Amino acid sequence: MQQRSPSSILPAIRRGRLRYASAILALSVLGLPAISHAAQVLAQREAADTPASVVPVPPGERGLRTVVAGRPIPIPGIKLVLEGPCFDRAGNLIFSDVQGSRVMRMDPQGRISTVARLGRFQPGGMAIHRDGRIFIAAGNGAGGGAILAIKPDGSGLETIVPENAGFAPNDLVFDKSDGFYFTDARGDAGNLQGGVYYVAPGAKAPVPVLQHLAVANGVALSPDGKRLWVGEYGVNRLHRLDLASATTAQPFGSVVAYYFTGPAPDSMRVDASGNVYVAIYGQGRVIVFAPSGLPIGQILLPDRDAGHHLSLTSMAIRPGTRDLFIVSANGDGTGATIFRAVAFGLGLPSREAR
Repeated sequence: MQQRSPSSILPAIRRGRLRYASAILALSVLGLPAISHAAQVLAQREAADTPASVVPVPPGERGLRTVVAGRPIPIPGIKLVLEGPCFDRAGNLIFSDVQGSRVMRMDPQGRISTVARLGRFQPGGMAIHRDGRIFIAAGNGAGGGAILAIKPDGSGLETIVPENAGFAPNDLVFDKSDGFYFTDARGDAGNLQGGVYYVAPGAKAPVPVLQHLAVANGVALSPDGKRLWVGEYGVNRLHRLDLASATTAQPFGSVVAYYFTGPAPDSMRVDASGNVYVAIYGQGRVIVFAPSGLPIGQILLPDRDAGHHLSLTSMAIRPGTRDLFIVSANGDGTGATIFRAVAFGLGLPSREAR
């Protein structure tokens, strides 16, 4: 092997901004141990010049395909958290102002309005029924809540699952028969009270599907309705259930597909290819999983390294497109924003087209 002089190597290192490990490896292979110290000093200087992220991506996820969201849409008047984005049959983005107790709408022209005010209830996850009604997993601020429904214009408030049923509904998703799954976000890591429940069409009593969870949060269904995904916020787990029926997993069909590092899996969505998008609350990023549950990519929000937009709760894909809308906030009352990115796969068709 032809050796190169130190004077030809160091500028190349500077130009390429190689990390310490790469510089050491290259120099040791070339037989230049004396330059290793110089490379180390250079790498240390580079690290000192680069601001550290307050939310570094875990080492095992840094090699994932990465997309950075953009085109921010500031949402005025939001106190703390946005949640529950979904598209209605008219193409409007419906989302919730949690602490403001409002269901909001952004039309295709970007105009924002209030659909309904829920009084003492705080809207969280939402989903659109085939008939156009907006179903809302709503908290009551006291550890409980209800599932409510309103018409597209905000009228006709009705209770689907009442407060006295004893749940803390967090998120929900419809299946093809118009039954729905919802997560019960009670409990914590040491008190496993939460779970996932199914409400059949026309039924009143929720049926348990997966119990003894620590703050069950996001829930999503595969395009064929045969695989249920559940996020367990309190202990950082992603559950994958292959369903034998609406309420029963197949034998050996219930597994923990992934363990997250740091805070914390929030709401999730599935695209038409079966890829799963999980909002990571407290990190300002979305992790994308293949239908098997293996991570294949991530979407980062801008300025997350400086601690902005970390209260990322959920996202929605415009039906039939790859337009991904992510809702987030700074978490301190200083701003809430909707970001746009390109999804890895197409959004599911609208329910009316099924």
